[in-house]
Amino acid sequence: MLRALMLALGMVVTPLAAANTLVFTAIPDEDETRLQERFGAVADYLAETLEVEVRFIPVTSYAASVTAFRNNQVQLAWFGGFTGVQARQLVPGARAIAQGVEDPQYKSYVIANQATGIERHEQETAPEALRGLTFSFGSQSSTSGRLMPEYFLREHLGEAPESLFERVGFSGNHSRTISLVQSGAYQAGVVSYKAWENEVESGNVDADRVQVIWETPPYPDYQWTVRGDLDERFGEGFTDRLQAALIAMDDPALLASFPRSGFIPASNDDYAMILEVARDLGLLD
Repeated sequence: MLRALMLALGMVVTPLAAANTLVFTAIPDEDETRLQERFGAVADYLAETLEVEVRFIPVTSYAASVTAFRNNQVQLAWFGGFTGVQARQLVPGARAIAQGVEDPQYKSYVIANQATGIERHEQETAPEALRGLTFSFGSQSSTSGRLMPEYFLREHLGEAPESLFERVGFSGNHSRTISLVQSGAYQAGVVSYKAWENEVESGNVDADRVQVIWETPPYPDYQWTVRGDLDERFGEGFTDRLQAALIAMDDPALLASFPRSGFIPASNDDYAMILEVARDLGLLD
């Protein structure tokens, strides 16, 4: 039964974790093949620091990460702003405990295929030149790839995406969005600025074919969220120790896997803006 449920959730099936194993996951915001490499080393760091077994389990969708957290198949998750809000709404007592230094002032990049001829737009409001294009968001549950960009587009251009664009798609993650816009399958799209920078650094962006044309205003995004029963399971003070371990993470190689320059404390209140926008867009009750 459990194996079938895990497969249905898009989780990679591994031997069942013991009761004293801390299991965590992360939203698949980039190519799934990178996830194990990115977070396997984080699991090793946490295991050594906390002196408990730690296991990372990848999932294949944003929704699967929230469902795994709700069902207590993972006790810790690296969520985006919106998925974190979703998870905490479903699990009483769950709380955000750490975020990247960059996450209180996160942003998205709107990108366009060079064939559109659209030049970089330096104003705070979204460019009118986007009207009538084909446009790809990332995952439907992505904060930087859908929620906040859609909010700003509605606010600045006065229309829902379905009216604003000729065709709207959801790629599933930032890497795919960049690939789709670069290939011309979509004329424009929106991605996390961190994902864009990572893809540029990795040599996966052809500047002759795709470019950033606008960046959104800032908003809060990614964070580590834990279930509220961690101390009951691992001992009094464990959540505080976990938070301290995340904030103390200073190995450049580990931080580069996020990528972040470091971690700072976070709380549920830091994501009140995300909660409000999600409700305004009808994505949360």
